[in-house]
Amino acid sequence: QLPRYADWGYNELYLHLEDAVAYPSLPGVARADAYTTRDFGKLVTAASRAGIKVVPIVNLLGHTQYLIKTPELRDLNELRAPDGSPLERGQICPLHPRTLEVADKLLRDMAPFCTAGKVHVGLDESFHLGKHPLSRAEIARIGLASHFSNYVHRLHGLATARGLRMGLWADMFAFIPEAIPQLPRGLAAYDWYYYPFNRHPRVELFNFAECDLAPALAAQGIAYWGCPMNGSFRYEPLPVFADRLGNLRSWWKRCRQTNAEGFLVTSWEPNRLAIEMTAVVVAAAASLWLDPPTAANTDMLAKGFARVFGKSGAREAARAALRCDEHAFTGYAKWELNDRWDAAAGPEGPARAARGARFFARLARQKNLPAPFAASAAFNATLSDREAFLRTSVRLVQKLRHLHARGQNQLVMYYVTKARIQLDVFALSLRSGRAAARAMWRRTRDPKVVSPNELILRRDAARLRDWKRWLAAAAKSPARVLAASPMHGRWQLT
Repeated sequence: QLPRYADWGYNELYLHLEDAVAYPSLPGVARADAYTTRDFGKLVTAASRAGIKVVPIVNLLGHTQYLIKTPELRDLNELRAPDGSPLERGQICPLHPRTLEVADKLLRDMAPFCTAGKVHVGLDESFHLGKHPLSRAEIARIGLASHFSNYVHRLHGLATARGLRMGLWADMFAFIPEAIPQLPRGLAAYDWYYYPFNRHPRVELFNFAECDLAPALAAQGIAYWGCPMNGSFRYEPLPVFADRLGNLRSWWKRCRQTNAEGFLVTSWEPNRLAIEMTAVVVAAAASLWLDPPTAANTDMLAKGFARVFGKSGAREAARAALRCDEHAFTGYAKWELNDRWDAAAGPEGPARAARGARFFARLARQKNLPAPFAASAAFNATLSDREAFLRTSVRLVQKLRHLHARGQNQLVMYYVTKARIQLDVFALSLRSGRAAARAMWRRTRDPKVVSPNELILRRDAARLRDWKRWLAAAAKSPARVLAASPMHGRWQLT
């Protein structure tokens, strides 16, 4: 992939590491399937051959569970039990006596791979600041802004000692703007926000209030970067394409207005997508500098499909991708169905989900559609099928209970029989969904590993068996319709 990214104009590769790479100085940190030092070196060498420089991201405040999970490093945790012992989850304490020693080991191990001359230390979403007794005492003495900026100074010293420029995410400055004038000069701050915006990026935890950090950072001699996102949120199996393109354009415009040093297209939690579909968004983003002025969504996305899959059918694929947005599997209200089926017991009926299922089923059969896109459509068809099936089944449980309460048990038997037929139909959809999930995964990932999408559908299959047993029990004794089922609790507020 790297030579293609270089052809599209990308020149740096940021690698968010946590425990995905071996650290020789901290042998207990790497997870079982982590890159060895040798294999990581191969990746960096391949990037260099393609003309792409590498910036490792070594998280050193928030997102440091990869360190705390190791028993030998657990005492670094900012979070403490009432008896003072470190909890199993949290983030590292900036003032722990071993923090700088551990940080220096991590930076020393990664320094040979910092081919861009930079290291990114994260520091984002560090919401546990000030919980450790040492932190609380310092904050009481000098304030939160100085507590945070002092830690940045210490890390900056470690990076510069190894000849590296330091980068960090900018989001904490939205919460602690007073820290900016106290920061060391020469840093690079990476500002991120993953939705389209008109003027300034926004802060979700401030109810999406606008936030312009660029002037204060520039005044302190800190380089500014804009960071859109290419893929999906959480369980989305396809990018919401218009949203992604809008986010890219918003940041491109802002980066030009602020004379930003760089534009970093990020990718988070992509393991529920066919990775080629995020590549389409990255390739579409390249139109911002390869094909100015910026084109409409369809034109921009068609260029993305053409760069990834070839020109044939690219415009048709782009139009289809934008239509997918109308039926996107997005938002917690939908994602909850991955964990429990009785979350469908709200006021909405099955009609909208059924339309989505028909749309994705047609799309999956469309000729000349790129294979990863077709597999993604087939998987989305099953998700929409599932939602329609659940919303229908929820209403069935309510109907059965009303009929039983009125003594109409013959009708109970009729609708139970009908539900068992619907169950069998959905079982076929589940089977095809699992095949699609497998196809999305195995094109680019380890086939010995079961994909997270397939695991979701395996759990669904277990719930379907429970539903089948519930219906069988209701067929034998109509009074059983009052019992809890996977679709609806015995009592449930809807």
